[in-house]
Amino acid sequence: MKSKMIMTVLAVENLKRARDFYKEVFNFEIEIDVPVAVQFKLPNGHDLMLYQKENFAENTGKMTESVSKGKTSGTELYFHVSDIESITIKLEQLGANKLSSLAIKPWGDEVAYYSDFDGNVLAIGKKIANSE
Repeated sequence: MKSKMIMTVLAVENLKRARDFYKEVFNFEIEIDVPVAVQFKLPNGHDLMLYQKENFAENTGKMTESVSKGKTSGTELYFHVSDIESITIKLEQLGANKLSSLAIKPWGDEVAYYSDFDGNVLAIGKKIANSE
């Protein structure tokens, strides 16, 4: 049996704020924009959906927990970007929480970590020139 992950869905407290944040930072194409959800078409064929928390709960039958200020969710979105500096500046200007500065990691990426308004971790990285 073959499987293919086609979408990541994040339940969010404030859909408009999350939509504007992800659109401004990453400039992804919006594929669906309805009152309860926004779906972005990512360049690699994978989609990212932001789903208003209460409506997400209608699908799952369970309300998601809010993340306390200063905490993160157990979700990380890991992005490779061509211009880390401009993305990290945008993240900071738009109110993302900086978790760690840009640093070289053992797996061969240079990465900085942030969290969005819902506590989802955003890893912003790029391959180091000499790594595979």
